Amino acid sequence: MGAFARSLNPLLRAAETGERVEERVSRDFVPAGIAIAAVILFIGIGGQVLPQILKTWLGVADPPDVLLTNALLLNIAILLFGWRRYSALNRELLVRRQAESEARELAESDPLTGSRNRRSLLPGVDALLAERAGGVGDVALLLIDLDNFKAINDRCGHKAGDAVLVQAAARIARVLPKGALMARMGGDEFACALPCDRIDRAGLETLADDIVGTVAQPVEAGNFRIDVTVSVGIATAVQPGETWPNAELLAHWADVAMYHAKKSGRDRYAWFEPQMESELRFRNALESGLRQGISDGEFVPYYEQQIDIQSGKLVGFEMLARWKSPQFGIVSPELFIPLAEDLGVIGELSEGLIRLALQDAKNWDDHLTLSVNISPIQLRDPWLAQKLLVLLQESGFPAHRFEIEITESCLHENMAVVRSVIASLKNQGVKISLDDFGTGYSSLAQLRALEFDRLKIDRSFVGELADGKASSELVGAIVALGRGLGLPIVVEGIENAEALAAVKEFGEIKGQGFHYGRPENAESTLHRLLLNAAQSEQAPQAPAEPTGALSVRKAG
Repeated sequence: MGAFARSLNPLLRAAETGERVEERVSRDFVPAGIAIAAVILFIGIGGQVLPQILKTWLGVADPPDVLLTNALLLNIAILLFGWRRYSALNRELLVRRQAESEARELAESDPLTGSRNRRSLLPGVDALLAERAGGVGDVALLLIDLDNFKAINDRCGHKAGDAVLVQAAARIARVLPKGALMARMGGDEFACALPCDRIDRAGLETLADDIVGTVAQPVEAGNFRIDVTVSVGIATAVQPGETWPNAELLAHWADVAMYHAKKSGRDRYAWFEPQMESELRFRNALESGLRQGISDGEFVPYYEQQIDIQSGKLVGFEMLARWKSPQFGIVSPELFIPLAEDLGVIGELSEGLIRLALQDAKNWDDHLTLSVNISPIQLRDPWLAQKLLVLLQESGFPAHRFEIEITESCLHENMAVVRSVIASLKNQGVKISLDDFGTGYSSLAQLRALEFDRLKIDRSFVGELADGKASSELVGAIVALGRGLGLPIVVEGIENAEALAAVKEFGEIKGQGFHYGRPENAESTLHRLLLNAAQSEQAPQAPAEPTGALSVRKAG
């Protein structure tokens, strides 16, 4: 009867389930009152009717009063109703508890990997921090991010990406010490937190090494064999000059360290240091400034001369991107181009610069070419060729004077898309140049299959030539290869007369570099060309030794 009595107490039931008291009373008070009344009536009436019924069966007394007998039957029916209601409430309560348990588990765990999620990890980290606060211990948090996970999803599909996440979670969990907390923070990020000694830096580095090495094993997913690497950021609660953190702040520190690990080359770990905060704030400001700068037109094309080395004549220009930021001043392309690629805005940035450059180049002499660099990220876009051809059509610039430059690394990412882009552009007369040749792993088959129009030798080889280092044989081999394939050669990085003299030894080659002048904006470039053209018209007609780029079509 104890359990039954508890079922009749609305306040107790509401306290057990967390339901509002008003709801429990309104739903259960009437049945409970009826059941209590039925019990009282059953005791009172049954005490009279049941003995008389028994005597009637024995033939020693008259049958009981019909009204009392019916009342007893009604009491029995009410008791049965109460019991059924009690059983139904128990079943309902059990189902509700199971549902609440499942909902709690879903809310606190990651459905894909089965590990904790961010919501459940942070309270656990706060509990660890509370235990260690003011004592001799410490708390470490390691933030683990899969490198280039978006590329895995794009290349192999989301099903394969999910398989990578499941395997990564299992491998991380396998190397964690007992008592460590692990969670998938979202996307391709995982975190683990553990108590540690304040001086146990070596132990944490060993753990980070184990995580990096264990996760780095290939993952088999369907027909794909996927190589995986991770970057790990390590942060501990004890930091010089910093107050004791909460879980959110400790996770932020680990995130800053993880970003530093990625910036340092990925597939490694890095410790959080307070000065990293300023670097992260600068990057965040730079990201915001870059996005705003694209819409405000702060990016402008500059032009570097390309010269026929033997004759000294100007043959064209390569467009270089420059960012004139009101906030940061002149920002180096080595800084903002990788950032634009990471943010996914390199296509918008590049197309805007090419549109401006095509308009500028319309004022040049008809024989001068314009070459532009295309990011490997842009070459993943199957519509790239159509976008460039639309820009050409809008500007009216001749396609045969337009040249795009792609690096060797592009050839190994998506060969089918690269081949399609190159074929579409070449069909319209656009020239294709393979940039930084000699620094990658291009094969002869790729050079023949893609039908490049030109090879550009990386500036690092030219620097070694000028310094007298042993790269002349390699440069000679590249030049011979280009001539054997019918591909003209362009040499980058001619910075001084010594480099020019060394390059001249290889015969008919085009070159560019600071020896011929620094890159200039559109106005300065046009002014230089107009001035040189005027000087050429005033020069005597007798043949003279050429000295450089002198031709421009006069505007108007």
